[in-house]
Amino acid sequence: MKASNLLMYGASERNADMLYATGVISPDPFLYLRLKGRCFLIVPDLEVPRLRRLNGRCRILPLGGFHSAGRNGACFAEYGFLARVIRSLLREQHVKKVTAPMDFPYGLARQLRRLKVKLKVADGPLFPQRATKTNEEIKKISAALIMAEVGLAEGVQVLKNCKVGRRRTLTYHNSPLTAEKLRAIMNTAIYQAGGVPGHTIVAGGLQSCDPHEPGHGVLRAGEPIVLDVFPRSQKTGYYGDITRTVVKGRASEALRRMHDTVCRGQALAFDLLRDGRPASEVHHAVQKFFQEQGYSTRLEPRRQEGFFHGTGHGVGLELHEAPLVAAQSGDVVQKGQVVCVEPGLYYPELGGMRMEDVVVVGRRGIKNLTQFDRQLEI
Repeated sequence: MKASNLLMYGASERNADMLYATGVISPDPFLYLRLKGRCFLIVPDLEVPRLRRLNGRCRILPLGGFHSAGRNGACFAEYGFLARVIRSLLREQHVKKVTAPMDFPYGLARQLRRLKVKLKVADGPLFPQRATKTNEEIKKISAALIMAEVGLAEGVQVLKNCKVGRRRTLTYHNSPLTAEKLRAIMNTAIYQAGGVPGHTIVAGGLQSCDPHEPGHGVLRAGEPIVLDVFPRSQKTGYYGDITRTVVKGRASEALRRMHDTVCRGQALAFDLLRDGRPASEVHHAVQKFFQEQGYSTRLEPRRQEGFFHGTGHGVGLELHEAPLVAAQSGDVVQKGQVVCVEPGLYYPELGGMRMEDVVVVGRRGIKNLTQFDRQLEI
């Protein structure tokens, strides 16, 4: 964004732009202002020592220091008071107009306008450079991806060790192995590795046909089980993302063929991801490949089958970032972008099959950050 003066408000723990701008994770909301090339953080008094230690790029100002704003016992919950604090700093810096993001609180914007502060809403991303990652960011994503692989490895190991009971139901430590139990085991491993698990997916059987179904109930042998793990690093706030589909025991020939086709579709996407290529071209090529292999797609209000989601998405401080690799995407792939490549096929008579790796786009090819194997039968 070209605007020289910028205003943001929120908790960097939940606001990726705030975290990108400040480099520190805070659970409490605070103010960020970039004025004439200098940045200021107005934070709760309690946070001042910690943020001054962690952030060397901004001037840290305690909220309680703005007595001239007309309130004792400063509080970030009162937009009227915050508006006066912002106006006070703008006057001190001789700034008359600032730009705010689209998700800026409406109530705070109203209070600022009542005080005659000129506020412009950005018509695009505040930090478009977030789409391409520095080497340091790639290291942080790789670390988060390792946390995802730790959780996935724990889940696969449990499936390897479980037994097959009556009606192909899986048992673990003499108890039925449910999606809920396996997810809890995987999430515990992620926590221990330093990550915060998201809505980890353990979807077996027909549940695997819904890409966003978290999974529930007893798992069974001979059926596809989609394991989709996407934790966030507790330390850095960056995400990792990985998906594997496995079958306990012997998979049918139809499932083996579908697994092989999805892996080949993913490899095709790897070959096509290049600097300067429209992201939609990559998706359409994968879609065409699946069609040629006999896997048609049907989109109806009550039933979707085949390949009906995007080929991939960027990842970083948010789980889903630019570029979007999908049919209607207007994004162009750029060198330095980190992309989750996750083609999948879904048919009610067979189940779902999805494969997801994280790659870095280069000028002539990709680098795969994912180390986990693609074994179907375990």
